[in-house]
Amino acid sequence: MSRSQTRDRLVLCRDAPFAYIKLMGQHDRLDSAGKVSSEFFERVIRPRCGRPRRGVIVGPQSGIDVGVVGIGHDQVAVLTTDPLYIFPPFGWERAAWFAVHIVASDAFTSGIAPKYASIDLNLPLEIDDAMLETIWTAIHDTCDELGIAVVTGHTGRYEGCRFPIVGAVTLIGIGRSSDYVVPSMAQLGDEVIVTKGPAIETTATIAAACPRLVAKRCGRDRLSEAEALFRQMSVVEDARTAAGVGVRDAGVTSMHDATEGGLWNALNEVSQACGCAMRIEQARIPMPESVRAVCEAFGIDPFCAGSEGTLVITCRPSQSAEVVKRLRASGIEAAVIGELSGKGSGVTVTTDGSQTTIPPTVSDGFWRALQKATGDEAAMR
Repeated sequence: MSRSQTRDRLVLCRDAPFAYIKLMGQHDRLDSAGKVSSEFFERVIRPRCGRPRRGVIVGPQSGIDVGVVGIGHDQVAVLTTDPLYIFPPFGWERAAWFAVHIVASDAFTSGIAPKYASIDLNLPLEIDDAMLETIWTAIHDTCDELGIAVVTGHTGRYEGCRFPIVGAVTLIGIGRSSDYVVPSMAQLGDEVIVTKGPAIETTATIAAACPRLVAKRCGRDRLSEAEALFRQMSVVEDARTAAGVGVRDAGVTSMHDATEGGLWNALNEVSQACGCAMRIEQARIPMPESVRAVCEAFGIDPFCAGSEGTLVITCRPSQSAEVVKRLRASGIEAAVIGELSGKGSGVTVTTDGSQTTIPPTVSDGFWRALQKATGDEAAMR
């Protein structure tokens, strides 16, 4: 099979991504896709995590994306693992860049930069050596840019493997025990900061997968703006900039990126992890016009839609203005949107004077909306 034939078989061009979205929705199970519920995690996963070790400082916990292990001499290792997510409609180079940044974003929210990586590639049989070289070169370039050394892993092609989930990545950072933060460290009275706004990933992905449909429904200017959000689908710079002000009592007490379930889910995860109720003013949340337009056009609630690139920060009130100032100086939109206001957990959002309590787990309709959109896009051909 020639390379061009392989490309046709894989439906790699950006004008025909529906095959990949359809695979995500086999047997109409999209509503159950994604992470297991917090109830299942607490009941089944968390009590069964192998041999207990005294060196484990932060173990598996809902809403916390890293583990922390003491390694002696006032040093800790911070670890995080995520699927290797390569979405072909982005194009191989951009898809590989995003795949690394998804995992790196989790690592950088700890305040300690990752230094080492273990990467597992379980690829479809149709991927030839030329395609694999393109993907791996882009992974290497991104890791190099972030200062990450790949030290081990596995690479192979197997029956039954398919995009977009084609393996996993583990990142490890080493730092001082006083330099990391996790959501359980957020404190009563902290102010809540958010960067960029909701549905960044959702908007950029729909623009990449369905450009003609987005242009038809939202206009070409909005399409261009939505496409430009691609490089914002990372919180690496957001987290580095915020942590630069200081961590714990010196400023930032926690950071958490808004992925599955979007901003509302991320806020709830922080609230649950730290045991503090949260009050949010919806009008303060940044909202790019392209996000507003695309979500409205495709029937998506932007606050419940996947948003890699949106960082939730909790910060001591004395330093929150400085964090926002530095983020904006770095070209990252940010705003104080609320505070941790009481003991317990839960998120209360005020909108036009009316208060709503956000349920602990919100349904992310992104994949179902994307599946329908790609079908509509294909019908335009």
